[in-house]
Amino acid sequence: MSAGDLQNTIAAIWRIESPKLIAALSRMLRDVGRAEDLAQDAFVVALSEWPDRGIPRNPGAWLMTAAKRRAIDQIRRDETLNRKAQRFARELSGDALEADVASTYEEIDDDMLRLMFVACHPAVSKEGHVALTLKLAGGLTTAEIARAFLVSETTIAQRIVRAKRTLAEARVPFEVPAGAERVQRLASILETLYLIFNEGYAATAGDDVLRPELVEDALRLGRMLAALIPNESEVHGLVALMEIQASRMRARVGQTGEAILLLDQDRGKWNRMLIARGLDALARAESLGDALGPYTLQAAIAACHARAPTAEQTDWERIAALYDALAQLAPTPVVELNRAVAVGMAVGPQAGLDIVERLLDEPALGTYYLLPSVRADLLLKVGRASEARAEFERAASLARNTRDRTFLLTRAAACTMSSTKA
Repeated sequence: MSAGDLQNTIAAIWRIESPKLIAALSRMLRDVGRAEDLAQDAFVVALSEWPDRGIPRNPGAWLMTAAKRRAIDQIRRDETLNRKAQRFARELSGDALEADVASTYEEIDDDMLRLMFVACHPAVSKEGHVALTLKLAGGLTTAEIARAFLVSETTIAQRIVRAKRTLAEARVPFEVPAGAERVQRLASILETLYLIFNEGYAATAGDDVLRPELVEDALRLGRMLAALIPNESEVHGLVALMEIQASRMRARVGQTGEAILLLDQDRGKWNRMLIARGLDALARAESLGDALGPYTLQAAIAACHARAPTAEQTDWERIAALYDALAQLAPTPVVELNRAVAVGMAVGPQAGLDIVERLLDEPALGTYYLLPSVRADLLLKVGRASEARAEFERAASLARNTRDRTFLLTRAAACTMSSTKA
């Protein structure tokens, strides 16, 4: 194996094993920051030893052993934690080492679940939730997270440091909470995963429409969460939504990287395996008997598109009805804007435009480029091309993504041609 291949292999092992290491060490030490430091120390040792000695047969067990030995060294230097050091030393003695590692990995599912609940503790900011989840549970480096979100590495590092400091100061227990707190924290986890997914599926800034690596990370973490909490319908609903939306990725951009609207996409490029997985997850969510939550309703909407052989065969009446239900459950301006699109397709563009007009003074949508974009599309459909052009131009001025801005200006120019012909 070449030096380059070896480095890539070790990096891949770290991506897979680091969340497990951090989760297990966090349970033992009750300190997420210290657990991450120990995992990284073990990786540094691996980088120095594996190129000469070769990659061990069980790299995860090797890394766990290295990290726990480092933990013993640290604890022994702290007299106040001497009792814990003795316990770890007994656990690591002689032939018990491999058995200890095996038992640790039998508990890894519970540890990963605890880690996700800790990373999304309400004491931490939303930005901190995203950065900490990707760092600890996703196995991404600070540099990778920074590249994905188009911010500096220093900014991401600061978010992570602040999040870990907040968790330490709040003495957050390394556990899955119960009752109402569990419901609240789970909602935060789902929101965090969907934020990660959306930033990959529809990048808010930069030159690219897609950031596939974030989509993959969100899907991986969502599937993991669904396996860990199999009886939570909204977890399966979110997974269904992400699977179905991810199925369209190959059709979302053209040859030059431009965005392609859903109804204009080549459905032959949609990933049927992801659609099937999404529909299975949706069926699981619906079968659990709970009232449909916002992610499950959005997944049901996505399923309507996935099941339609052509854009013309889309069941817009059902989509509009599902948006009515979603608006009752989550009455946000963005949901109402999406409902306007569905009503515009199911009933007629003027009906959709009437809904949009009621949103024009909504403060939450003041800088949201999709509001003027949706309004422009509806104005164009009712024959008000000059007004549509102005709205497309305003949408372009608000868009932070280069591809979105170019697309909207192209539509504005098309409105000029349309009004000239008229």
